[in-house]
Amino acid sequence: MFNIEAVQQFLDTGGPALAAIAVLSVLTLAIILWKVWRLALSGAWSSRQAKKMLEAGIAGDDATQTPRSIRARFVAGALKARTLPDALAREEILRLGAVELSALRSGLRPLDLIVTIAPLIGLLGTVLGMIEAFQALETSARQADPSVLAGGIWEALLTTAAGMAVAIPAAVALSWFEGIAERVQGDMEDMATRLFTQAPRDAAD
Repeated sequence: MFNIEAVQQFLDTGGPALAAIAVLSVLTLAIILWKVWRLALSGAWSSRQAKKMLEAGIAGDDATQTPRSIRARFVAGALKARTLPDALAREEILRLGAVELSALRSGLRPLDLIVTIAPLIGLLGTVLGMIEAFQALETSARQADPSVLAGGIWEALLTTAAGMAVAIPAAVALSWFEGIAERVQGDMEDMATRLFTQAPRDAAD
């Protein structure tokens, strides 16, 4: 059962740094879930329709369909661009690819920032905690209790562990999302190349 008092006590133990990391953890989870939802809506894992449209365009058949994925939207735009002069068509296809990839990579910069600052905030909390522990040791002089000092040190190290616990899954998710974007970019480049090398030349006249 969720215990609010236990959570509050845990946050109080780590101080402001741990509270900041807790906020980052919630933000990280929200960004990851939102990004997965957006990728699913954009059809980032689907390429079947785009391949069919590309093959139809290369064969000179009617490739008019309602695009349902990011690759299909790119192919539809590229097929329209092929009616332009060659140089303009290439520029338009590059623009279309840049627009789609920019939308695909949206939300990754905040996740990258969390990967960077979460461990730093944890380290800051540890340093501040160690300073406080050694100040207490200096104040108590020879009457210092080693167990009290050890308790202060583990409380200080708690923020570093929490920062890493947030940064590691955020880094894994960021790498996964970047991999998806790179795969989509590679598919777009391959499709654009096939359009220029295999499509009928009179489509660009």
